[in-house]
Amino acid sequence: MKTTLSRRNFFRSGALAATAFTSPGDAFELILQPPAEGEASPVHLGLASYTFRNFNRAQLIAFVKQLNVLALNLKDVKDHLPSDPQQEAAALADYAAAGIKLHAAGTIYFDKNDDADIRSKFEYGKKAGIPVIVAGDPTPENLPRIEKFVKEYDIRFAIHNHGPEDKLWHSPLDVLKAVKDMDPRIGCCIDVGHTVRAGTDVVQAIHEVGPRLFNVHMKDLTNFQDKESQVAVGDGIMPVPKIFAALKAI
Repeated sequence: MKTTLSRRNFFRSGALAATAFTSPGDAFELILQPPAEGEASPVHLGLASYTFRNFNRAQLIAFVKQLNVLALNLKDVKDHLPSDPQQEAAALADYAAAGIKLHAAGTIYFDKNDDADIRSKFEYGKKAGIPVIVAGDPTPENLPRIEKFVKEYDIRFAIHNHGPEDKLWHSPLDVLKAVKDMDPRIGCCIDVGHTVRAGTDVVQAIHEVGPRLFNVHMKDLTNFQDKESQVAVGDGIMPVPKIFAALKAI
């Protein structure tokens, strides 16, 4: 173990076993919400279904139940949460029967400045009953149009930063600059790996984004300049304890 933090002790649910099933990706997500009465932490562990993109919905559900992490960020990949309304309804029935809570949908791409296109994606989220859309590729020019739908649907809109390769959103600080004067339900999904590769201090970014941080995609790297250096969380140099301390602080 390359850090003093034991994965077994830190993630008692064993959710990091997810990485054994898949090629590298967002192994899990951190869900930020107010703590329930008597609850120790406002930070909750969930899984990103994109991690299981090579597996169908039945296999995904089996993995989730095996890991006992029942919060999912779903994406229209394989048959996880299809955009077709009838197929989406069938998927939602399967998750409900398995006792799985759908926390977010995405990453969903908002690359068109078009009301019909945007509405279809908010309807997709509304049907799923999710409180957060994790969004990719909205342009700053599109955000005022998107803001109207955020207000109408009361769904939080979390822009996912994709690192130095992203033409618009290198880091969550780029997102914050664009949305700081908009509806408070427009904010960030911080991807910690892409954030550090963009040269941004991820702990500082969490503090700066503060109440506009709705979701975190978690991973670890052995080299902050190398996208392909991903390892199981705890085996790299990501400041995981400081990340959790910052999340609890905000």
